[in-house]
Amino acid sequence: MRKRRTVIAFIVIASFGFSFLVFSENERKQRNEMYKHLELFSDALNLVSEEYVDTPKPQDLMYGALKGMLASLDPYSEFLDPESRKELETDTEGKFGGIGIEIAIRDDLLTVISPIEDSPAWKAGLKPGDRIVKIENELTKNFTVTDAVKKLRGKPGTEVTLTILREGAPKLFEVKLSRDIIKIKAIKNVRILEDKIGYVRLVEFRKDTPSELDAALSQLEKSAMDSVILDLRNNPGGLLDVAVKVVDRFIPENKVVVSTKGRIASQNMEFKSSNGPEYLDIPMVVLVNEGSASASEIVAGALQDYRRAVIVGNKTFGKASVQSVLPLSDGSALKLTTSKYFTPNGRMIHNQGVTPDVLVSAGRLDFVANEPGIESIFETMKEKTPEAVKEVQPKEAVFDYKKDNQIVSAIDIIKGIKVYKNMFGSDTQKEIKVQKQ
Repeated sequence: MRKRRTVIAFIVIASFGFSFLVFSENERKQRNEMYKHLELFSDALNLVSEEYVDTPKPQDLMYGALKGMLASLDPYSEFLDPESRKELETDTEGKFGGIGIEIAIRDDLLTVISPIEDSPAWKAGLKPGDRIVKIENELTKNFTVTDAVKKLRGKPGTEVTLTILREGAPKLFEVKLSRDIIKIKAIKNVRILEDKIGYVRLVEFRKDTPSELDAALSQLEKSAMDSVILDLRNNPGGLLDVAVKVVDRFIPENKVVVSTKGRIASQNMEFKSSNGPEYLDIPMVVLVNEGSASASEIVAGALQDYRRAVIVGNKTFGKASVQSVLPLSDGSALKLTTSKYFTPNGRMIHNQGVTPDVLVSAGRLDFVANEPGIESIFETMKEKTPEAVKEVQPKEAVFDYKKDNQIVSAIDIIKGIKVYKNMFGSDTQKEIKVQKQ
């Protein structure tokens, strides 16, 4: 038995041996510390494989160890078994069977970033910040995002029941949803509101978003648009290069839109505007809320730093880190956070969000400051079930901007900018500069 332990320890440690030799002194010390802990890991692996009541499969032990290691880093890093990796790689077409929500782990709870517009989740009234504490009969404690996605997706027409904790609501409630094919269209609403103010609702940053945005703005120009409101509320993000191209339309060439910074030099990158501005001089407001995340925060942060637009609404979600998928030899992979996004001014967005220039309530219940602890939530779920499934009938959305506090505020701000420009003139080019911190 002692010989077998020695062999396993040697195999585990030897895999790190060569890389150990090529690092700097400081890195060598860190690697030496890692070396000591690897001995601890090999001892534990041996004890489990030899003493556990049933004979465990080696792959199960390794996969379990990898899941635990990645889960200890942050809510966005995770180990992907071969099946999960394939599912991640096929999720690129904007069309799938599910309920239509973007989710993340926040405060160790499965949290809705935003429901996708016109999806079952949207029609059922799910909101940004809702906590999903149960999917069907299974508690979501210790779930990864990938675990949740597997449970939520399925054949169109099949049903799934969620138990929801909504901050400010008196009790947990359940929502029964029927899965559907989720088709995502980047631009949802294009119109002139009043006083030649254009309005564009952008719901996700996908491959075709730049061309759709160009078409929308061209349509508004034909209707005599002289200012624009870009609505990014409940927009969970999307592709980084698309976010940069959206900002392209509103700032000069060769300006930093966003940068990424990580531990190693190869992760430090800058993304700059390149196509030349098409709408540089028109007054602009960007609407955001707690459902605006990732690429939405990149756009809002850049336009705010350059003083190109007034940001209006609620503080954004604060999801702005880069996950790289690093393949392993057996078809599995590590989905690993390798860098974080920063605005042109060097502001970190991740876990901070973008704070609007003008804070305006959307008219819904604000989150309460004192929420129950994570453990107490799941202990309560074990003890009793919510009273009944909340049946929600889909309601047809009616766009009445005059009843939307945030849009009304945006209109007032744009009118004020127009008055200022008419009285004193304005050179937008002079405003396009980053203020040194």
